[in-house]
Amino acid sequence: MNEGLIEAIIAIERERGIDREILFEAIEEALKKAYRNHYSTEGNVRAEIDKETGVFNVYSVREVVPDDFEEYDPLLHIYQKDARALGHPGELGDEVETLATPKSFGRIAAQTAKQVVLQRIKDAERQILYDEFSGKLQEVVTGVVRRVENGNVFLELGRSECLLPVSEQVPGEVYTPGDRLKVYVLKVDRDARNRDTSVIVSRKNREIIKRLFELEVPEIMDGVVQIKAVSREPGVRSKVAVFSTDPQVDPVGSCVGQKGSRVERIVSELQGEKIDIIPYSTDPIEFIANSLSAAKVIMVQVNEAEKIAKVIVPDNQLSLAIGVRGINAKLAARLTGWKIDIKNQSQAQEIFEELAKQQEEEALAAQEAQDYEEQYDAEGEEIPSEETSLEEQE
Repeated sequence: MNEGLIEAIIAIERERGIDREILFEAIEEALKKAYRNHYSTEGNVRAEIDKETGVFNVYSVREVVPDDFEEYDPLLHIYQKDARALGHPGELGDEVETLATPKSFGRIAAQTAKQVVLQRIKDAERQILYDEFSGKLQEVVTGVVRRVENGNVFLELGRSECLLPVSEQVPGEVYTPGDRLKVYVLKVDRDARNRDTSVIVSRKNREIIKRLFELEVPEIMDGVVQIKAVSREPGVRSKVAVFSTDPQVDPVGSCVGQKGSRVERIVSELQGEKIDIIPYSTDPIEFIANSLSAAKVIMVQVNEAEKIAKVIVPDNQLSLAIGVRGINAKLAARLTGWKIDIKNQSQAQEIFEELAKQQEEEALAAQEAQDYEEQYDAEGEEIPSEETSLEEQE
């Protein structure tokens, strides 16, 4: 240990932002551990490093005990007379430190110390990273792709690094070193010892849509326009329901921007993912109809108890309402929280005709049953009519 160590510590503090006091503590802890391991001692020791010269020493720390102490352990105790012989007051219970730095404290001990120091440096960096990003949890940050390993993408965020795992990537997106990406901070793990980084980010999470709109639309940040709901099929399409607290402000227009500039920037960031911006309504019929944009809706019938909605669209709008692989209908259902059954006008007409026929048959059957009850009693005997009864009386 020499002045070169001190220079290295100063450089680490400057380049990595780790307080030198943390490093000195790490080194002293490492020296203490190396001493115990190398010399197989269970005694109390204290390591100390000179912060100016880099010179280190190890001290044995022992408790002052009476000269007739029966459970005396030379690694843990020192007799009172011996403590006083060393110039210490020798009060019972005091701790006495004696220099114990071995001359043979060489390469093995130094290597052990180095490993512990490196681990402490990693822990300190992880803590710094946690302190920096715990306040950015569930926010969007911009990173630069540094490398791709086994499908996992590592991004550089200033002096820090974050992980975009395969599970949080958007299908179809390609990431190459040097790409700038906006990512959603999904998780910050203080104790992520099995990973290279404690910050996990996402491009797949639907909340990234909300955060991107907050960055692009000042009216959202001001609270005038609110995002009420978001549904997403990553890489394909998203739906965003918006509401304005000010009647003079158009929520959809605010999000779209002049000539579509605001939403286009978000679409570009998401590498072409389509985005439908629809007006939110507390009326479920209106909200469901809006959610199926860009299809035209003729009628919406809702079952409040079961949260099921039956929707009728023009014949030429059915495929548009359902969407490719049913995505439009699926996203509308997620956005509104309703189960949506979509029929075209022809299908609905057939259903209505069948229903009308069924209702007519049921009404006819009910009328026949009523006529029978009026003509016959409970035992099947015919009930005399009023004319018959008068004739009998005459």
